[in-house]
Amino acid sequence: MAQPPRNKANKPDQTQAFKSAMGATVRAIGGKPDLEVTFTADRPLLTSDKARLANLPRLPTRRDIAVARGQGDAMAMRLASHDPETHRKRSPIDPMARAAFDALEQARVEALGCVRMPGMVGNIGEMLEDRLFRANFAEVNDRGDAPIAEALGLLLREKLAGVPVPPSGHKLVDLWRAEIEAKGGESLDKLMTRFEDQDDFSRVAKALLRDLNLMPESEMEDPDASDEENGDDQEPDQAEGSDQSPEQGEGENEQSDSEQDESAGDTEETGDVDGIDSDMADTDEDAASEAGEDAPMPPPAKDGGTQLSNQFNYKIFTQKFDEIVKASELCPPEELDQLRALLDKQLENLAGAVARLANKLQRRLMAKQNRSWQFDLEEGLLDTARLTRVVTDPMQALSFKVENDTDFRDTIVTLLIDNSGSMRGRPITIAAICGDILARTLERCGVKVEILGFTTRAWKGGKSREAWLEANRPANPGRVNDVRHIIYKAADEPWRHARRNLGLMMREGLLKENIDGEALEWARKRLMSRPESRRILMVISDGAPVDDSTQSVNAGNYLEAHLRQVIEDIETRSPIQLVAVGIGHDVTRYYRRAVTLLDAEELGGALTDELAALFDEEPPAQTRRGRRG
Repeated sequence: MAQPPRNKANKPDQTQAFKSAMGATVRAIGGKPDLEVTFTADRPLLTSDKARLANLPRLPTRRDIAVARGQGDAMAMRLASHDPETHRKRSPIDPMARAAFDALEQARVEALGCVRMPGMVGNIGEMLEDRLFRANFAEVNDRGDAPIAEALGLLLREKLAGVPVPPSGHKLVDLWRAEIEAKGGESLDKLMTRFEDQDDFSRVAKALLRDLNLMPESEMEDPDASDEENGDDQEPDQAEGSDQSPEQGEGENEQSDSEQDESAGDTEETGDVDGIDSDMADTDEDAASEAGEDAPMPPPAKDGGTQLSNQFNYKIFTQKFDEIVKASELCPPEELDQLRALLDKQLENLAGAVARLANKLQRRLMAKQNRSWQFDLEEGLLDTARLTRVVTDPMQALSFKVENDTDFRDTIVTLLIDNSGSMRGRPITIAAICGDILARTLERCGVKVEILGFTTRAWKGGKSREAWLEANRPANPGRVNDVRHIIYKAADEPWRHARRNLGLMMREGLLKENIDGEALEWARKRLMSRPESRRILMVISDGAPVDDSTQSVNAGNYLEAHLRQVIEDIETRSPIQLVAVGIGHDVTRYYRRAVTLLDAEELGGALTDELAALFDEEPPAQTRRGRRG
């Protein structure tokens, strides 16, 4: 008897042997026998106890395998040759300088691996090419869109270990090479002889950043020297004022030191192997928390979050440089077509999944639109089932019917997408694809869809910060950055007209910082001005609000406090149904209704399920609008 063909889902994973060998290699090189190595479709990530590598296709090519090996090699060398405490102690304060410092350190550990194990050179090169291509650096023509930190890392790998600059990075490096070598050539040469020792390398790296005018001379002071001076000053006081025995003091100091080392290891041995992406992805929330350590915090809420007072006064230093702009106005039509083509190319690999997702959502929503009628009416459409009544009794008036209106059709859905730097790469691509799916599918179902994005016009504050500096730096100025809110698709605009606008999310240089509270308030106001009776707001984000310029001159939790206040206002005092989807970060601490995804590939399914569930529920009562204070 012939056996039935085996289901595809039951076929063994042909890449499993490679994955097992890859995991063993990373653990061996990194010296971490307990390290958990996983393969997912999300971006590569390294923490103190887990390494996450990009997933392999079912039939991987040589290049796919080389990229995975390059990611594993980079993570293993970071574990083996990087001391988080030294890196933290030497890191500059300025965000741009810190990004360059992080990129140089990542280049150092990868170069070490290439020098000690030449087989890593090809793998690291393929990994870099893959990342630069995905970030669209191959098309960069302006320094504003070309991070100097990325250029420094590529130049250093080339000089230290002979890793050639990948094709997708040629334009980026060419924009910066002459200036880097002219201003920092001497320091760059010194790095060539110091890369074996992280501490020495860090000192010279900061000198290079100073030469490139990325950090001031004042930050060049040796933190070790200041620590020793403080220690010398404190020892006599401790000897005079301490009643405890030397043994007790020594024991407590040892315990304190060990606790600090342990906590530092937990928080600092975390990074994205992509160098420059690390400061935008994994350290955003850390930076926010560090900035706010000394700031007064509101009292804790019952759910463990932060309870906000309605008296919280959010300020904006100036709105003169803010903008609300259509996506088509930020990019020439020709470039917009190219970016949409790039997005369509990404869609090719997900064509089957996209079609299934769209059909699933349409089936679930159309099932709620069953037609219902009222019969035996005096006016309306003639009821053909009662034609005999009309013939036998022409005076009978109750022979008409009317179709009932459904609440489902009277609905608008707003998709608000975080366009911050930490969304760069796979997350923003998946978000754009999901926006495309939702717009097409809901339009077929007769539901209005609006797609919005939010970011800032510049890093580090832009013109708003310059205005604040010119005003002699008044204390507690509030938000000091130029906000940019983007309309990708208006509610009344057909999908076919807005289709190419979604490609803008693929543009390098667009994604900067995120001020979530103001973006939510903006989306809320747009929804409340709509005539539809049911309003749904879906937020896609990957963490807490981050704006270095604002957080450096206000309390560390300033933006987070405002976000919580806006969310509380929408959830309890408006008829809007709010749901959030967090990519890689837990957003359930902000939103009552939220989903956290570790893998960006799960975003489409999560949006489908949450949207269908919202349509299952009764919309909030309109009377709640009157409760706004």
